[in-house]
Amino acid sequence: MIPMLQRALRIQHTWNLPLRTCQAMAAAAFVLEVVGTNLAWATYTGFPGLMSLSFYPAGARSYVLALSVALALVAVRFTRRRQAGIWASLASFALTLQTLIAISRDGGGLVNVSAGAWITLLGTILGIIAFVALPDDGAPLPSSWPRLPRVLDGLAVVAGIGAAMLLLVYGLSVDPANQFVGLVIALIGGLAALNRLGLFAWLGALYARQQGLSLALIGLAAISFPFTQNGESYWLRVGANVGVLAAAAIGLNVVVGLAGLLDLGYIAFFGVGAYVAALYGNAGLGPSRGHIPFLLIVPLGALVSGLIGVIIGAPTLRLRGDYLAIVTLGFGEIFRIVVNTYDGFTGGPNGLANIPDLAFGSFNFGLPHKVFGITLQGFANYYWAELVLIAIVVFVFSRLDRSRIGRAWVAIREDELAAAAMGINTVAYKLLAFGIGASVAGGSGTIQAHVATQVSPDSFVFMQSVLLLAAVVLGGMGTVPGALVGAAILYAVPEKLRAFSDYRLLIFGVLLILVMRFRPEGMIASKRRQREFHDTEASGSDALSAPPGFAGAVP
Repeated sequence: MIPMLQRALRIQHTWNLPLRTCQAMAAAAFVLEVVGTNLAWATYTGFPGLMSLSFYPAGARSYVLALSVALALVAVRFTRRRQAGIWASLASFALTLQTLIAISRDGGGLVNVSAGAWITLLGTILGIIAFVALPDDGAPLPSSWPRLPRVLDGLAVVAGIGAAMLLLVYGLSVDPANQFVGLVIALIGGLAALNRLGLFAWLGALYARQQGLSLALIGLAAISFPFTQNGESYWLRVGANVGVLAAAAIGLNVVVGLAGLLDLGYIAFFGVGAYVAALYGNAGLGPSRGHIPFLLIVPLGALVSGLIGVIIGAPTLRLRGDYLAIVTLGFGEIFRIVVNTYDGFTGGPNGLANIPDLAFGSFNFGLPHKVFGITLQGFANYYWAELVLIAIVVFVFSRLDRSRIGRAWVAIREDELAAAAMGINTVAYKLLAFGIGASVAGGSGTIQAHVATQVSPDSFVFMQSVLLLAAVVLGGMGTVPGALVGAAILYAVPEKLRAFSDYRLLIFGVLLILVMRFRPEGMIASKRRQREFHDTEASGSDALSAPPGFAGAVP
């Protein structure tokens, strides 16, 4: 019954139109979208993006126009165009429909939607039909992109990273939530289309050939980010928080991504480090334990968290799967309840406040400073400190991943019984992974305590562990870029969507469902996991296509 249901749900592409007809429809769609985006979309002023002005395609109209030009290039230049065209057309349709609904809602009805929006919507629908009717073009071909000379390779790397930096700065400057949602929709559709055309595979090979230059430019772009904020501190503070949580996510990646241990109480180790920093950092409220210099407070928080991780893990890491997850969940809740109810040195439910800024000699991290004649707020100092922390964590993670220890963790993750049969001390290696992950979380928590200037039990609830775990899964387990991207998406994007705060968990759930359906290995997956998932999909496809009673199906 199940194989029959699976075969019934596999939608086959059975209807095609002649190529000339599809190209004519795509050209007509392009004309309609260009005309529509140059006409007014709203009958009233005040809607973000100057939608009431004709021949001024700003805001969401500019995103649709850019996708339309991209569609025209895809239809003319590329032979493997169907999937890319469908993605871009769907993004144009969703973006136009979302803006049309917003104009109608804010204006009081569809009567306030001008003809330009309807013409553009019609063009996007025609574009979807045109590309769906094309013959199926299969998987993208990275080889269709040329290999450039070495000098042009370097210039392409510079251009790619520079474009990503400009796009990031522009995205943060998009203020209305509706317009930012439109930008996200356009980016999803555009990037998916480029992926189907094989651009990302080509870029991956390009960055692998120019790895040193790529890493140097990425570091330079990250360091220069505070200079793009015109003296504002809001996104620097968000960046500082994201940096701390990204470092913690990399530590969780050791536990979950490499060793395959499901830890649902990981935020507790982050909290241990935060309370250590508060207690030994001369917090204004709470008992004083003396002051410890900055260069010692971070290792101390990491050491205490690591020791607690080893103490908790020693009797429990003989458990597996769901049982281990339940134990770690219990530890996370025990930590939160203890710091919430005990007033002795944790401050009880009020926590510890007035934690002073970090200081390195006479340099105070919380004060503004001038760099190259530009005044930067204090959060820029914390942002740079966290870049150093991330660099250290990334270096350690990379070395562990390529070491004998990392290979042992992967073997335990894939098949613990087989690993034990090959002579690997599974309990010792799992305990090592648990301790390293806890240490990274504790070191990150010490800096977070000074960034937030207070710690309280409400900051270390179970949902925070879920978000860190989701950042690892969403970005890609077992990879450093995956943890960084996942943490940035889950902690920075919600800051741009505060207008939809009531639906934040709904959006979060839908995002995870979509990623698990279409990209189960994560947004930036390791080569090992890509091979695993592709092999699984291939075997599933063979099983679906196999006739009943196939001789290769061994019971």
